[in-house]
Order: sequence, then structure tokens, then C-alpha cells
Amino acid sequence: MNPQDLQTYLDRLITNQLKISTMIWGAPGIGKSSIVRQLATTHQLEFIDIRLSQLAPTDLRGLPVAVDGVSKWLPPEFLPQQGRGILFLDEINMAPPAMQGVAQQLILDRRVGSYVVPDGWFVWAAGNRKEDRAGVFDMPAPLANRFLHLQVEPDFESFKAYALQQGVHEQIIAFLSFRPSLLHKIDPQQPAWCSPRSWLMASSLHANGLDIAPAIGTAASAEFQAFLMMYRMLPDLKAICEGHGSQIPFPVEPSARYATAIGLTVHASTDVDRAHHAFRWLSQVATAEWVQLFVADLLGLMRSCGQLGILTALIAKDPAIQKFLQDYRQLVASSN
Repeated sequence: MNPQDLQTYLDRLITNQLKISTMIWGAPGIGKSSIVRQLATTHQLEFIDIRLSQLAPTDLRGLPVAVDGVSKWLPPEFLPQQGRGILFLDEINMAPPAMQGVAQQLILDRRVGSYVVPDGWFVWAAGNRKEDRAGVFDMPAPLANRFLHLQVEPDFESFKAYALQQGVHEQIIAFLSFRPSLLHKIDPQQPAWCSPRSWLMASSLHANGLDIAPAIGTAASAEFQAFLMMYRMLPDLKAICEGHGSQIPFPVEPSARYATAIGLTVHASTDVDRAHHAFRWLSQVATAEWVQLFVADLLGLMRSCGQLGILTALIAKDPAIQKFLQDYRQLVASSN
């Protein structure tokens, strides 16, 4: 499943109060823990992220203390005592077998030592696969059998939707739209390599005028720099979004077309009038595939900020856009 599918599935578990222990498998850096954290925020749940690979068995079980001649285990303070939330056991299969054995008690019985997981808490975990060169241990079969197993793969469309909402630099999004294979590409020879997580870091670096090679590696950074040279020759996106694009042509080169469509989406994402002008211009100068790319991204952003209804009303009153839509419907009908 892609990250959006994972988010939908986990959301259903929360909504239906299915407290089944769940294991999320996937390559490092694709946003597994970020999705879980975001869901906790959405559902107003507490979120506790425990990196089992950094703990010893006694850290989870607690310390033995003599009470009235009997040894009792005092649980660690980081385990939840009350309320509602998600207890997230990250990097579970990077923990040694002894640590996984203790975690198995927490997952299977919702208790370890004298500690009991409160009823309002979900117990989820995440781990990397052997093929990801992450230095993992085999998960014991009894432990694996206690989980739901969800496999998540990197997906550019899911990343793009998230990146547009989070304000990732438009040049980063435009570049990855042209080179989606670089969204996630492990380079075993380099410490820095491409992943959704490293591209988010690269966006912050690029926005502040810093080299992004330390985040994504030298090869991907060199491609990005070459892309930026083309980006400087794009049409005046600001003028287009302000309704002054009647004399501005659509670029010819494919990478410039991707950059234009993404750039217009970013420039128009928070303003209905700008979105309307961009839609009109693109419908008059570009073929349907580029308009469709722009509209698919724009509608998601307009919906998230509650402006979709206003934009739809403007489009319905625009003869130029309505003509494009009619021609597009006829084109689709004739091709079927």
C-alpha cells in the first residue's frame, strides 16, 4: 500500500476502536512514524514513540524494588499510565532478540512485569526490511503472529499531496514531479541518499540558500542544480496568477512544463482568484494532460482550506474554462 492507503487503514482502526497490535513495514525515511504521529494529532490522542533498539530489557520491564520482602517491578515513566493514545514501538526489529522478547509481552498481553497498558491505548510498531540494509534482526515467529502486517511503499503522488500541504519548496516538488524515481533511492556507497524524509530536509536547506547534497547525496543534488537552471527560464507565474498571462506561452520542454504546472499550483494554493486565473490560462495554452495535472493537485489544496466551493462557482461562470471542459469531455468520449 502507499502512504495514503496506510493512513486510511490506520484511521479506520482508530475510528472503530480496533486495538489489534499492528506492524508497519517499509523502507527507512518514507514517513511511517510521521503518519502515525499525524493520526494521533488528528484524533486528539497522546503519542509515545519508543525506539526499542536504544533500550535494554530492564528499561522496558522496569527495575526490581523490594516492598515488604517481595520484589516488585517499577515500570518506566515513559510508558502510559492513563488516558488514550498510541504506544508506538519504532525500529522494533532493530532491537536484539532479548529486547524483542520483552516487547512481545507488551504486545501479546498488553503488560510487562507489573505494568498494564491502559485500555484506551493502541499498541503499534514499525520496522525496516532486510533488503533496506537497515541492520535488522529476524522477528521471532510468535511475535510476528501477534501483529497485523501492513507493507508500505514510497509513492510520489502521496508525497506530493503531503508536500503541497506542508509548504515544501515548489522547486523541490517540481523536480520530483519530473524525476519521481529519485523520491526514494538508496545509495549504499553514500551516507546521504534520497528518501521522502531527506527531501523534506533538502527543502529546508534550499529555502535558506544552502547546498542540499548533505541531505540527498551529490548525484541527486547535481541533477537538481541542472533543473534549477531551466527553472529560471519559466514563464512569469505571478503575472499569470494575477490574470495577466494572455500573451505568455506555455513552455515546450517537458521538465519546464512540469515545473510550470507545479509552480502555478503553489502560487495559487491559498487564493481562489489566483487559482481561477491560473486555471484559465493553462486551459487556453496547454493540452489536457497538463491541465489535469494542475487541477488534481489544486483541488486537493482548495478542499483542505475550505475554498473548493468558491473556486467551483468561479469556474462554472467562466466561458473559456467551460469550453475547455466541454472539449475535454468530447475528447475522452471519442477515445473510448
